[in-house]
Amino acid sequence: MSRIGKKPVTVPSGVTATVTGQLIKMKGPKGELSFKAPEEIKVEKTATGITVNPTDETKRARSMWGMARTNVVNLIDGVTKGYTHTLEIQGVGYRAAMKGKNQLQLQIGFSHDVVHPIPAGVEVLVAGAKQEIITVSGIDKRLVGQVAADIRAYRPPEPYQGKGIRYKGEYVHRKEGKKK
Repeated sequence: MSRIGKKPVTVPSGVTATVTGQLIKMKGPKGELSFKAPEEIKVEKTATGITVNPTDETKRARSMWGMARTNVVNLIDGVTKGYTHTLEIQGVGYRAAMKGKNQLQLQIGFSHDVVHPIPAGVEVLVAGAKQEIITVSGIDKRLVGQVAADIRAYRPPEPYQGKGIRYKGEYVHRKEGKKK
């Protein structure tokens, strides 16, 4: 039994939830999101909220049960509050700038500038005195996390000098260099 999956999801005021078969749609003050539940999961809208239950007792149904409920909660959080990831750039001469509205230009130690396209539904802001703080925000948790991970992947923090792009508050295990 899934401890997470058993709990019904309460829909707050200001959010309208629509369940049609396997498709769940949420509409709130920040926008509209939808999620298609797996075939092994039965989703129902009740007076207490939205309940998620497995259709049978297979291993796949049990493993999808908690995940489906968590995705419904993420829809509600997205249309009410939204999601944000903050990245920090560390390194001499490393900086970021917005190039238009849908491209992020990174100068991170390569011989060329890295231009990252920003997908629809995600907003990117560059701040800081040296343009070293990147804020990725939006209503879709998966998309915001993926864009932040893609930006970080261009130059992950290295352990010797600590240069690179890291999440805010991320600890980078530092190593000692060569000794003579």
